[in-house]
Amino acid sequence: MPKSLLIVESPAKARTLERYLGGDFIVKASVGHVKDLPGNKLGINLDEQFKPEYQVMHGKKKIVEELKKAAAKADAIYLGPDPDREGEAIAWHIAEEIQANGKPVHRVLFYELTRKAIMEAIAHPSELNSKLYEAQQTRRILDRMVGYMISPLLWEKVRMGLSAGRVQSVALKIICEREKEIQAFETVEYWTIDARLGTRPPGSGSPVKGEGAVADEKAPPSFSAQLMKCKKKKCEISSGEEAESHLKALRPLLYVVSKVEKKERQRRAAPPFITSTLQQDAARKFSYSAKQTMGIAQRLYEGIDVGGEGAVGLITYMRTDSTRLSQDALDGAREFIQKKWGKEYLPAKPVVYKTKDSAQGAHEAIRPTDVTRTPESIAGSLSREQLKLYTLIWKRFVACQMAPARIDQTTIDISAGDYTFRATGSIVSFPGFLALYEEGKDEPEEEKGDMRLPDLSEGQALDLLGLDPKQHFTQPPPRYSEATLIKTLEELGIGRPSTYATIVSTIIEREYVVRQKQRLSPTELGLIINKLLEGCFPNIVDVDFTANMEKSLDGIEKGADSYLHLLTEFYEGFSKTMATARTGMLNLKSVGWPTPLNCPLCEKALKIRFSKSGPYLACSGYPQCSYTSNYERDEKGHIHPVERQEQETGEVCDKCGSAMLLKHGRYGNFLACSGYPKCKSTRPVSSGIACPREECAGNLVERMSRRGRFYGCSKYPDCKMLFQGEPVREECPQCKSPVLFRRAAKTGAGSLYCINPACKFKKKEEPEEDLASSGKKTK
Repeated sequence: MPKSLLIVESPAKARTLERYLGGDFIVKASVGHVKDLPGNKLGINLDEQFKPEYQVMHGKKKIVEELKKAAAKADAIYLGPDPDREGEAIAWHIAEEIQANGKPVHRVLFYELTRKAIMEAIAHPSELNSKLYEAQQTRRILDRMVGYMISPLLWEKVRMGLSAGRVQSVALKIICEREKEIQAFETVEYWTIDARLGTRPPGSGSPVKGEGAVADEKAPPSFSAQLMKCKKKKCEISSGEEAESHLKALRPLLYVVSKVEKKERQRRAAPPFITSTLQQDAARKFSYSAKQTMGIAQRLYEGIDVGGEGAVGLITYMRTDSTRLSQDALDGAREFIQKKWGKEYLPAKPVVYKTKDSAQGAHEAIRPTDVTRTPESIAGSLSREQLKLYTLIWKRFVACQMAPARIDQTTIDISAGDYTFRATGSIVSFPGFLALYEEGKDEPEEEKGDMRLPDLSEGQALDLLGLDPKQHFTQPPPRYSEATLIKTLEELGIGRPSTYATIVSTIIEREYVVRQKQRLSPTELGLIINKLLEGCFPNIVDVDFTANMEKSLDGIEKGADSYLHLLTEFYEGFSKTMATARTGMLNLKSVGWPTPLNCPLCEKALKIRFSKSGPYLACSGYPQCSYTSNYERDEKGHIHPVERQEQETGEVCDKCGSAMLLKHGRYGNFLACSGYPKCKSTRPVSSGIACPREECAGNLVERMSRRGRFYGCSKYPDCKMLFQGEPVREECPQCKSPVLFRRAAKTGAGSLYCINPACKFKKKEEPEEDLASSGKKTK
């Protein structure tokens, strides 16, 4: 009997669906995309309305054939890739390849993999969404045009292997702009003064006037207040001398409570997770990268075997920008909260969070599929990382439907002559959602506002127990973390839920950005690529331009804009910019990136150049001057050469008799005359081993080529002795050749070979062994 065919993109998702759908369906997985643009060319017909030249991807032909065979046997076909633009593209391409031949083809959207949701989706399928597919295809074409047209230009002008991306280039610019802010920041010194104050029990006498009182053990605890005003103006102290002047004036004064203000404030829970906020909180709390977070969440969504139930989808779809929650989810959360914490923790009605206009309405927020499946109940079925992320999602969802926390906040102003101090304290009178969850913070914050203050009244005099001056320095804005970068991209309208993780991982993988202690810093390559793109492709790295492009893609999805109009308008400007850039972009290969530094040897300008091992400084007078140097940037971005020490070798120059120095150039070590620039004599570094050819009086010297280091005779080209490996002054036991050579192995110790090509002698070197660890004893 014919069955229906359901095709999804993930094998794990297929296994989960198969368990629920039983024998009525055959469930197959496409394992992601099956078609894409070709990898060896642009793949877009610019003369035929930007028609993409899709082809079945390498390694997917066998899968496509299997899907075709399964479709031929089925009575109906259901396409169930993920419910977003990428999923729609996968569904569309599968439909094109399987050739349904008149059989009904349905689109099913699984927002969560539970029995109820799966059956609901199968019972109410939709058609393929052409507008959603057009939006994805338009994004793909835009990205391909930018990447495949700018990247070859970077290969030509900078170095091979570089690439540029439409959205990633904007993210790189944002990181580079922050680096500029940090470099331009001027640190300013400032001081604060805290007063340690105490009260006295009733009947214990008048408070002491002036610093030096001793706290009474029977009195309420002492507390601190910070100096805020002097003569009704904000007190700004810029030096230690100023601070000392204020301290002298403050010590003899009487401290009196001038104002007491108490109020209750409410703190409401954060909305349930969307893609960006999940990535941010996981980065803050677990130091997970966005890519890592999405990989874990994908597994939780697709299904995990918990407690012998079989594969169960534990969370709803994780690529979403909607904070909407279904009525079933709200009812389940409220019932759980009342049973677990009681009515006091349950708001009078469900909490609804505002969703931005561009959000996909059919999507829900990221939440557990079953609130009664607590983290503790399934901990044994999850990996450590899965449990941490599931716990975070579960707690955030439950907390968002709990009552607000109530916080009693007290602010006390203390007058001392013309000075005003302020103490702020807060007490959580009712924890509400804080009993379960608190959102992480992007930046460390000073612990303040949670100090317990004594019960004071206006006009009450206080003991001055001490004054504490503290020196501070203003800090530059922090570098972006993955969490704050994603937050910024979202606020600026750059990227979408399905692209945040890729944006960040791509600029790191391209070595434009490095992650250091969870902070993103632009590399030297990243800074220069950003400057080149800013100069030649201002629109590509413009935040507003890219954000408007995202809005236009959303408009195509909603049917409010035309993909052909968007592509035509973009390409018209981009092609002109591209033509200008081909001639106008600075060529770092031939010219180098300019610096304000001059060569210490010949006074010509130093330029930044790139090699496989990274950037370096090189003299613009090459080949007449071969000066090179590593360099570093200080906190202001200024370049400083890092000079390598020049070692005396004991050898003398053949031309002028001066000492020869060991130097390091772009091709490795070499000897150079110390009489430079009058004498420009150079020669390779000698190994100290004579050439093994009897008729030759040369020495074996180190040389470099594009393929790496090798050794050859110093008498080249008269003597063409050369070999790859390090020469060793040891006689061959077989042919009596005076020299062997060593080739290192990846695992450590290498092997020795005879330098005579006719001799096959080989001896494996034993690694040096620590006597204590080997168990051998010395006498």
